Amino acid sequence: MTDKSKEFQFIEDLTAELSTKELVFPTSLNVTMKIRHALNSPDISNDAVARIVGAEPVLSAYILRLSNSAMFNQTGSPYTDLRKATMRLGHSMVRNVAISVGMKQLVQSKSSSEIPKVIDGLWKRCIRISALSFVVAKRLTRVNPDTAMMAGLLLNIGKFYILNRAHAYNTLFSDESSLWELVDQWHANIGTAILESWEVPEEISNAVLNGADLGYTHRGAPDLTDVVVAADFLDGKFYSSMEGEEEEWGDLPQPLVALGLDKEKSKILIDDTRDELALIFQAIA
Repeated sequence: MTDKSKEFQFIEDLTAELSTKELVFPTSLNVTMKIRHALNSPDISNDAVARIVGAEPVLSAYILRLSNSAMFNQTGSPYTDLRKATMRLGHSMVRNVAISVGMKQLVQSKSSSEIPKVIDGLWKRCIRISALSFVVAKRLTRVNPDTAMMAGLLLNIGKFYILNRAHAYNTLFSDESSLWELVDQWHANIGTAILESWEVPEEISNAVLNGADLGYTHRGAPDLTDVVVAADFLDGKFYSSMEGEEEEWGDLPQPLVALGLDKEKSKILIDDTRDELALIFQAIA
């Protein structure tokens, strides 16, 4: 089979998965996302949260470690009980951690071993965007920072899925650029299907689907999409460029204008929140 025929087969299979909504995830990710879904109930008790989290060993260990980190443990008294750990973090943070752990399981799946550098780079960028979304929402808007963190985490979920699935088509892509052409073409559709299957709230879905729209505009105060677009843009300018390379900004994206940010104010924001960004990165990476 030629590379072109394999590529066509890959696209056909992706299309079939989208049409049937039978997306293929590692079992560990499916379990983690079911946990996240259960945690969406506003009436869930702390005991129930502890039982649900305890059903996933990786998530349990992560929750305990995070609850005892410098970001959340101000007393120096360590917790070994899941109920107390989830109470310390709060349900919103536990949901975000569930998503982070689930996506990390997708990133680290053995099936993605053939393109680890590509996926690892995307994962690090995803975490940075999530942290930036949190601080932009907290410092500049009335948007819930935990919701912004979740939207930032999910921004590139469609790309992760395609990269993970590409492993089944050995020698499909002759070079990295051909792989990214396919990712760029299909990730929005894949991301839409994933968010629908996970029943992600519409506000977050809209932010994820419009997260690359630099011309995004609307009436009223800055919203979640403004935050995610800005975070993605700021990551590209301050973190993703080559070290020592001065980034050209050009015309400011509309969401940055809505947030009252320009190049200088953005630098100040990054500098003022550098410690907070590091703690958030540590919490969800």
